[in-house]
Amino acid sequence: MTQFITIFNNILNDAAQPWQLGFQDSAAPGFTGIVTLHNTIGFYLILICFAVFWVLFSIVYYYNENKNPIAYKYLTHGSIIELIWTISPVFILIAIAFPSFRLLYLMDEVLSPTLTIKVVGHQWYWSYEYSDFISESGESIDFDSYMIPESDLELGQFRLLDVDNKLVVPVDCHIRLIVTGKKHLALINIKPSFI
Repeated sequence: MTQFITIFNNILNDAAQPWQLGFQDSAAPGFTGIVTLHNTIGFYLILICFAVFWVLFSIVYYYNENKNPIAYKYLTHGSIIELIWTISPVFILIAIAFPSFRLLYLMDEVLSPTLTIKVVGHQWYWSYEYSDFISESGESIDFDSYMIPESDLELGQFRLLDVDNKLVVPVDCHIRLIVTGKKHLALINIKPSFI
């Protein structure tokens, strides 16, 4: 019976694996669109790299001193090649711009949020302020959240991700996060569910 209960006590979070390549699973459809745009741009980058290396290898191989001892005097002036290397980047940028603009349009939600949370990133900790809720003394509810040191981690906790005071938010409602920084932000401790 105790083994049955411990199965339900485990929380299976999506976390980075050692030597993981790529993104973690998304927690929102907007991040899924960002990953798709990233993969699309990566595809175009691979095509461009192959084309550039093929052109460089072709020039080095076919126009070396042994195969072409006499240089062609009109080789440096080519209107067609100049048109190609001027117009082809325009088509590539257009192919990248359409999915990017589509994603920006889909992610632009103008909704009145149910809850607004002010998040201040300090050098190695975060401060949270529930500005919509006011305590009995007339102040907003705020607290600091520090990372748990590696020596204090328990089984199942994640290094650089688990904190002493976790931010608790409701589900199935729109939440606005106002993120700012006091000094510089250590982005290693931003959970993927925030994105």
